[in-house]
Amino acid sequence: MQTSESSLEGRWALILGASSGYGAAIARTLAQEGMHIFGVHLDPRRTLRRAEAVIEDIKAAGRRAVFFNTNAADPRRRARVIGSLIEFLADDEFGAIHLMVHTLAFGSLRPYIADAPDVAVTESQMEMTLRVMAHSVVYWTQDLVRADLLRCGSRIYAMTSIGSQRVSSHYGPVSAAKAALEAHIRQLAVELAPRGIAANCLMPGVTDTPALRAIPGHQEILQQVQVYHPAGRLTRTEDVARVLVALADPRLTWISGAVIPVDGGESIVAAG
Repeated sequence: MQTSESSLEGRWALILGASSGYGAAIARTLAQEGMHIFGVHLDPRRTLRRAEAVIEDIKAAGRRAVFFNTNAADPRRRARVIGSLIEFLADDEFGAIHLMVHTLAFGSLRPYIADAPDVAVTESQMEMTLRVMAHSVVYWTQDLVRADLLRCGSRIYAMTSIGSQRVSSHYGPVSAAKAALEAHIRQLAVELAPRGIAANCLMPGVTDTPALRAIPGHQEILQQVQVYHPAGRLTRTEDVARVLVALADPRLTWISGAVIPVDGGESIVAAG
């Protein structure tokens, strides 16, 4: 099959955190643009239906969906998934992953300082938050490069937030993770440049996702943003997905090491 230089048709995306929020919207939108989807997610039985719904929508778009319900931050499980990817791509037209998207959102939302020791974040919780939401992008990239699944023209996008720069209640561990994630992406961009692989962060505005709803006081955050946002509304997961489709264009190869706002101007105005 002949594929045009700009086409996403038949290429593969790997989405870490594919069953909800940004990951689910990105998976659906990329499938509509012709991409097949590898999805990694971690869902117990009570939320498994949301992953199944994403798979159904990908297949309805005529694309392949290969999903793994596993802990993306566990090195042994990561190795098993990558082994499966090697097998799936062995006879593929492209034989590699065109786009890897890191949207893992699982971490501690405890304060650093509290009078009661059982209220403050613990060492293990801090390390878990950084491992899942930041360090994992490095480990996945290392293993995919070694397996020759990320090649010249591949690109990596990781989801950060304005919380990497600003302080808010209970957000300390996640804020640290987002700052580390941005640093990891900058380093990866430099080290992957000779291989022709790009790495960037997307910084969406406040979006009503399951991850945001886990933050104490999220309802107040949502209300405030709709008041001071220059467009008068929240960012939607579909906004982010459509931007990523544009950035996935195989002809766009000269953007790397950047943090790209996808917020309709939210980050350039002062919160009310």
